[in-house]
Amino acid sequence: MSVLSLNSIEHRLHIGLTLSLALLVLLLWFFGEGSIEQLTEEFIASRLEHDSEAILGAIVVEPEIDVNAAYINQVYQRPFSGHYYLIRQVNGIEVTSRSLWDYKLPVPWVSPGQSERHYLQGPEDQWLLVWVHGYRKQGQDLILAVAEDLLPINRQREAFIRDFALLAFAGLVVLLVVQGVVIRQSFRRLDPLLEDVNSLSLGQEKLLNEDVPSEMLPLVKEVNHLLQLLTKRNQRSRNALGNLAHAIKGPLNLLTRYLDKQKEKLQQADEHHQASKQLDRIGLLIERELKRARLTGGGTISQQFDPHVDLQDLMGALRQIYQARSLKLEMHVEQGCMPFGDREDMLELLGNLLDNACKWANSQVVCHVSGIDQMQIVVEDDGQGLDEVDIMHMTQRGSRLDENIEGHGLGLAIVHDVVQLYHGQIDFDRSPDSGGLRVTVELNRL
Repeated sequence: MSVLSLNSIEHRLHIGLTLSLALLVLLLWFFGEGSIEQLTEEFIASRLEHDSEAILGAIVVEPEIDVNAAYINQVYQRPFSGHYYLIRQVNGIEVTSRSLWDYKLPVPWVSPGQSERHYLQGPEDQWLLVWVHGYRKQGQDLILAVAEDLLPINRQREAFIRDFALLAFAGLVVLLVVQGVVIRQSFRRLDPLLEDVNSLSLGQEKLLNEDVPSEMLPLVKEVNHLLQLLTKRNQRSRNALGNLAHAIKGPLNLLTRYLDKQKEKLQQADEHHQASKQLDRIGLLIERELKRARLTGGGTISQQFDPHVDLQDLMGALRQIYQARSLKLEMHVEQGCMPFGDREDMLELLGNLLDNACKWANSQVVCHVSGIDQMQIVVEDDGQGLDEVDIMHMTQRGSRLDENIEGHGLGLAIVHDVVQLYHGQIDFDRSPDSGGLRVTVELNRL
């Protein structure tokens, strides 16, 4: 699972969780920024209210309105300090802090007991938060506006938000790394299952290990049940085929001997010839199925063909079958040739090709297997070879080149069907080395 495809669950989890974490961080940043802005402004407004109470206590109405500077914070005395106040009576008389210098704040009038909050442009491009409250002191109505510059605290807030964004990005990266490790470790529990499936395709394991996550256990159990069922059915069919062929072979031999004894009594020689021909054909079919069972052997369902192992076993079986003829059977498998195709299909194809080559060969049969993404099979014999007309009939179902040779034409037709199944091609020509028939098959991976 080191390479993630676009359709893999791990890839989809990575994308989904990454987008979720990124969205969560963006929401935290968005709402955090708004909350911090509101919190800082509420803090400043609360401080302005406290300052307004101190300034209200320092206001002197008689004989004229004034403020006792000894009772207020000195920050209101420094020019353009960012802290200002304004006192206005009903008759329009105003008293402002020394920090405002000669700048006029356009503060609206409010009734006694009412308060308002405003954002106004201040001196030297300062952005002020102004808290205005209406009072009645010593029988006179007045308003008191206290203002503070927001730029310094805004700079601090922006610095904090910037640091928070960097921290959130770093946290997102760390979370993604941790997420990747957690997901990878979780999916590593499926690695044994993947190895079991690969081993099953190579014929090394019969059943999948059920020590898997609970989400996968029902599927694994069902696959194991299916494998057991198919293996039993495959074995039962193979045994039944072999038993049937053996059971028929005995009575067929008796019929053949009986027919030979009755040959002289039959008046029609053609009838005897036709009966003998059909008995011979039945015998050849039985021999073919018995030979096919020996060539195929055991094996599990969905097992891949390993040319380094299975071809060696096939050659051994052929040597036993044609032991009386002392044929020299050679095999050459390319070093990098990997398991390819279904084992039953490949044994069916190679078994028919090699069996046909053994029938026609004088003394030698050679098989070459090569290729990685595409398998190439070359089977050569040192027989008499074929002319172009015979080659044209090689893959026709049921056709035979020599009725005296044991076997029948279905073999090459089955080879042709397997080649079509793997989207390949088959060619027949004369071997340049031995002069016999050379069959070249190219197969593609499904």
